[in-house]
Amino acid sequence: MRFVAYENTVTASALRWATPIHLEQARGYGYQTDTHFVHFYGRATGIWVILPGLCTTQGINGTLQDWQNANFGGANRVTSILEVGQTIAGVWRPGILTVEDIRAGLQSTETAEQHALQAVRLLLERLDDLFLYIEPTSDSLATFSHKTRELLILACTDVENSWASYLADASVVPSSGSRFTTNDYVRLHQRLHLAEYRLSLKAHASVPPSQPFHGWNNANPTRSLPWYNAYNQTKHDRQAHFDKATLRHCIDAVAASLILFATRFSPYPLFNGGGTASTLFNQLFQFELVQPRPETFYVPLIRFPATPNLDLAKFDIDGAGLRQPWQVQAFTV
Repeated sequence: MRFVAYENTVTASALRWATPIHLEQARGYGYQTDTHFVHFYGRATGIWVILPGLCTTQGINGTLQDWQNANFGGANRVTSILEVGQTIAGVWRPGILTVEDIRAGLQSTETAEQHALQAVRLLLERLDDLFLYIEPTSDSLATFSHKTRELLILACTDVENSWASYLADASVVPSSGSRFTTNDYVRLHQRLHLAEYRLSLKAHASVPPSQPFHGWNNANPTRSLPWYNAYNQTKHDRQAHFDKATLRHCIDAVAASLILFATRFSPYPLFNGGGTASTLFNQLFQFELVQPRPETFYVPLIRFPATPNLDLAKFDIDGAGLRQPWQVQAFTV
């Protein structure tokens, strides 16, 4: 059973919301069980949260599409890739929200997350310190120094570690030689939805946002990532390519590492972790998804009681204890 993702364009009066909820929760995700139509509200900004506390159900009467059209508008419908209630291990998508979701749906552990947060903390501290000496503006992005080169190498090494970890999860072996290269790493681009992520510097509006994986392609898997290409050049020949270690490339490389953290553990530890890494992240960055594919999201499956309410109802599925456990699929490339 797959879900349908759509745009909410109306708020039906029968749902008795105090205000037109579709103006704030612009996305809908719906499916049909043996007995019920199901709809979840979600946002179309930021990280596109799907809200288990805003679930609407009704006993089957007519077709799912007619029900969606009547109550939510149901425009621009797309069918999901995964089944309702399924996730992919280590690949965050909207629909994973709580700590319990992160652990169960992504098959992550607190130990692994905390270890990764330490690496994030180090990168954010280095970047924050760098900003004390180079004020980030549109005019300073080409600035380079030994400190920018140091941070670029550190961040890109962390990115490579994350890439290699994903390929190991999928039991991929290097395509040539004994070590992975970007010819192997680029296979992760679509599977991890990396091009959707965009980070902006909160206090530096003149600096263009960072989409470090935008444009990554198989034809030029190194050069199509300018920050990573710069890392390779300045790492192997500092004298000839010292000027490649720019502030712009540092920002993009740190953003790339943050994205890979968010992919494996979700963005929420960065927003809500409560530690130094979270504090620094919230001080420095704004995080969002740009034109994500809702058909790749995760939508929870409801377990209805033996004698369910067939009337139109809205409720929190977790508060009602109706959520089925996530069915986790292995990561593949």
